[in-house]
Amino acid sequence: MGKNYAIIGSGRQGTASAYDLACYGEADLILLADSDEHQAEIAATRINRLLKADLARAVLLDASDVTSVTELLEDHQIDAFVAGTPYSLNLGLTQTAIQTRSGMTDLGGNSDVVHAQLDLNDQAKGAGISIVPDCGLGPGMTTTLALYAMEQLDEALEVFIWDCGLPQKPIPPWNYSLTFSIGGLTNEYYGDCLFIRDGKTTLVPALEELEMLDFPEPIGTLEAFTTSGGITTAATTFAGKLRTLQNKTMRYPGHYDALKVIQRLGLLETELIDFEGREISPREMLHKLWEPQIRAAPDTPDLGIIRILAIGEKDGNPMEAQVQLILYYDDETGFTAMEQGTGWHAAIITAALAHAKVPFGVIPVEKAMSGTDFVDEASKRGFNIELELRPTS
Repeated sequence: MGKNYAIIGSGRQGTASAYDLACYGEADLILLADSDEHQAEIAATRINRLLKADLARAVLLDASDVTSVTELLEDHQIDAFVAGTPYSLNLGLTQTAIQTRSGMTDLGGNSDVVHAQLDLNDQAKGAGISIVPDCGLGPGMTTTLALYAMEQLDEALEVFIWDCGLPQKPIPPWNYSLTFSIGGLTNEYYGDCLFIRDGKTTLVPALEELEMLDFPEPIGTLEAFTTSGGITTAATTFAGKLRTLQNKTMRYPGHYDALKVIQRLGLLETELIDFEGREISPREMLHKLWEPQIRAAPDTPDLGIIRILAIGEKDGNPMEAQVQLILYYDDETGFTAMEQGTGWHAAIITAALAHAKVPFGVIPVEKAMSGTDFVDEASKRGFNIELELRPTS
């Protein structure tokens, strides 16, 4: 028997999730719901065109309206849905998912919201459903592939995560193109990161600890620095088990210096300030000025990179496992690397919970699926996940 899915928030990442669920989730129905009805229709039409089938339907929906979301999920007997909405709506959608007994994944990105969702674990378990926050590229697949790296060792002691989504060709002056929410981007650059240092969950400031990493040409050298929201629950799950767990975001050289200027000017702050008699949010002003400069055109060729290094022991010998995935814009489907990495990870987890393969409750992404099982699923999508085991000195 097939499953009924909904995508609440039918933008770029949500559309990619819908496509993947249509291909691999044994779907009977996929609802593309959005507050912009035209956007929902574009997404549904695109999915049906790619599939050469009539599986996707567009629906007008205000995701902040609890009554409307409840009616949508109940009227269409939705087994599971992807919340492709801003993270500020995820807690309310979690509560509605529990009420309607619908499984849910979301694209996460804010540690405080995720921890509030986890507080609803007993309610979700009582409803007999699974909810998995923090899916996507990073957070999400970065954590799942970190599991995969750890699974190659008898004991992992340190895990380092690097990831990015970038244009294939740097575009001056920022050398960066935005393919998701500007609010999600600036959230990563602000506040503290939840890491594990010396075996303990630790707060580390964002936009610090710059380092350089080398990749095969034409990518070349990238800079990496701390960003928030990339690990969240794993920093608690593996505390006392790992000595180190951390993630950094990568960019083309030069971008970090520009971010530090933005930070020092206070433009990432959210507290209202007085500007000539008017109260304004520095971050909202930054969004207004910056987004038009960095917003990627839909057909911009991009790439996504995840690199994991797990250090520990295997067969009594010091060993490290490196896992690497490089994604590129797909000319055949038109899905960007970021859409594939974000949307398809969420879809893989969503299909698993719809088929009761995930424990009931609000489940951290690192406990939802093993790394090995995920890699098996990812290989069906053509993801070339490289694994290298090597001794350490």
